[in-house]
Amino acid sequence: MASPFHASLQNLNHRLSRGLSHLRLLRSASSPQFQKLYWRLLLSYLSAMATIMALSTIAVYQFVKHSLYEELDRQLNTLANAAAHSLPSIKTNLAAMSQRLPKQIDNDGDLDIPWQDLEETQQGIEWFDREGHRLGKVGEVTSTAPLAKKFQIAQIQRIRILTLPIYLPTPSEPDETDHSRALQGYVRVSTQTHELQEDLERILAGLEVGGTIAVFLIGGTSWWLTRRSLQPIEQSFQKLQQFTADASHELRNPLTAIKTAIEVIQSHPERIHPSDEKKIAAIASATSQMAYLVNDLLLLARADANSTHPVVAGIPIPIDEILEDLLESLEPQAQAKGIQLQAKWRGEALVKGDAAQLRRVFSNLLDNALQYTPRGGTVQVMITHYESSVVVAIEDSGIGIALEHLPYIFDRFWRADQARSYREGGSGLGLAITQAIVQAHGGDISVTSQMNVGSCFQVRLPNFYR
Repeated sequence: MASPFHASLQNLNHRLSRGLSHLRLLRSASSPQFQKLYWRLLLSYLSAMATIMALSTIAVYQFVKHSLYEELDRQLNTLANAAAHSLPSIKTNLAAMSQRLPKQIDNDGDLDIPWQDLEETQQGIEWFDREGHRLGKVGEVTSTAPLAKKFQIAQIQRIRILTLPIYLPTPSEPDETDHSRALQGYVRVSTQTHELQEDLERILAGLEVGGTIAVFLIGGTSWWLTRRSLQPIEQSFQKLQQFTADASHELRNPLTAIKTAIEVIQSHPERIHPSDEKKIAAIASATSQMAYLVNDLLLLARADANSTHPVVAGIPIPIDEILEDLLESLEPQAQAKGIQLQAKWRGEALVKGDAAQLRRVFSNLLDNALQYTPRGGTVQVMITHYESSVVVAIEDSGIGIALEHLPYIFDRFWRADQARSYREGGSGLGLAITQAIVQAHGGDISVTSQMNVGSCFQVRLPNFYR
């Protein structure tokens, strides 16, 4: 009799272990989390493309601007070299500014056409002697800036100025200044840049309009590509959610049968071989833990399926009464550990929702606070009323949670190796369930903690009268 029973126990234990290990691998993605992933990916695409478009626009604009000013500088240099031939004549006779030079080639490497052929109404030419005294000027545009006694190109407001030192013979290039030759003077050419800057403004406006249109087109394309790329993942998540719900539901019946069989066996201790007592107790414990885990998974699966439909109830739920009942039921456990429970609130606190689910929220938080608070510590429960919400804070003087672990404590099956060790009867889903219930009620939950000081969980729920 003992041998077949022993084999049956081993078979049950093996099935339970496989089922528990398999269920712990399940990760069902809730709809809000998936929506956050979608928007984060879409915004990442848009930010990257907008940055690329902005940098491209700036690069194109700067290239066009540099090219236009470079072409303008070449024209000014040509005009300055042409006007340089008139400097010796102007030194002796100022009337030479109105005399045209003959078109001839003197083999000095530069242009020998009259500068009057190049001058425009928006330009001006000034001649200076070697000391910098102005000898004469022609044209409508001149500058009042001090003379730069070297080759220089400057922009003063909307006037472009090129200054060219003149040597004899005049060098073919402006930077070929051989100081062994005698300096004769300077030629300064000025031109207005209104038209050029207006052209640049039109180009910039065109680039901005084109960039804006491109960003909208890229945004639409990114939206389409994001939905297409995430659609298979979304389908996989939905299938995983459905599988979790189906598996959890289907496992409840065999677990109930196993639990019933174990209870029947334990009700007749005279039929149990002494060597099998510990094994049966282990199976009973594993069955209870498995049933607890399956119920938690089923609750999360239902919460995921209904995540877009918050819990709304027309009757007020008195949070203060729920907390009073929980503190009263947990008082023996707190006294056994030497932990002091403190309640700090005044008046009633009414919210909308499901009383049973909210009771589970605060039961999980209080159970955790007692579990991780050492002997002699305190657990405080505080209720704060706001205009549109009620905040329940559960603060303990426990071991605390490391700062790097705080972002993960609401993840399913997550456990910190040191801060939160495994405990009897736990499934690793308590805080995940707590968060799911709070979010389904239109609220939020947050935590602050410090190692060896304690933790404080804050649950914010909409006020019933909001």
